[in-house]
Amino acid sequence: MGAHIIPLTFAEQPLIVNLAPTGIVPTRDMSSSVPLTPDEIVADVLTAAEKGITIAHIHARDEQGLPSHRKEIFARIIGGIRERRPELVICVSCSGRTVHKIEDRAQVLDLNEDLKPDMASLTLSSLNFATQTSVNSSDEIRILAQRMLERGILPELEIFDLGMINMLRYLIDRRLVNAPMYANLLFGNIATAQPEFLEIGALVGRLPEHLIWSIAGIGAAQLPMAAMAAAAAPGVRIGLEDNLWLDAGRQYPASNLQLVERVHMFANLLHRTIMTPDEFRKRLRLSYR
Repeated sequence: MGAHIIPLTFAEQPLIVNLAPTGIVPTRDMSSSVPLTPDEIVADVLTAAEKGITIAHIHARDEQGLPSHRKEIFARIIGGIRERRPELVICVSCSGRTVHKIEDRAQVLDLNEDLKPDMASLTLSSLNFATQTSVNSSDEIRILAQRMLERGILPELEIFDLGMINMLRYLIDRRLVNAPMYANLLFGNIATAQPEFLEIGALVGRLPEHLIWSIAGIGAAQLPMAAMAAAAAPGVRIGLEDNLWLDAGRQYPASNLQLVERVHMFANLLHRTIMTPDEFRKRLRLSYR
């Protein structure tokens, strides 16, 4: 895997913890713990930040609890978090799963000054989930990447399979994405890469240089992927967006704090610390808003 081989001293490096507290799919009927209102999302993120996280990956919901890309809702969430935790790295979603007009998906990028997000999600191709399709045409990806570049917002690259890494290399060649970079590698979705060593290694081995990566598991894959990340990855993404349960048998509902605490437990067993937002900002050259 060339430059991407994990050094023997890797376990001594701080672990990036990227919390995805809400997502698009979970409802109150599915989980009593999923935060839906701006105040609930802010409270969950702040509680997790007290324990120790690096990044908050934020989705917004409207007054009916449905997914929204309205920048006014994002502004309430970002403002609420930054009032108490100005150092925390905030990433906003530009998802194409429920909103398809590119102007709507990009409006959160127009927030200014202390409400401007540090990062924004950039899914690098279309893909099928169990019940939905995330539509990301090549033109839409280029438009979002260009807008993030112009606004000084770091893309949070979402990679589900090898083809998406090819798209990333295309964007790099055209200088729409520049180093240093950050990506989430997501495993366990029904139609994309699975949480198996060969598939994980295939994706990691194709990543470009100057990219820091985290791994994530969807559904039952979250627990083993979190353990694997603590042992052998720069970072981990966890949260109720990807998984609502503490166990594979779906007997014990999870909260975001419990999922963060479990990652801390894995890291502590391996004598790893959690990367602070300040250190992440230095590595990714992110200024404060």
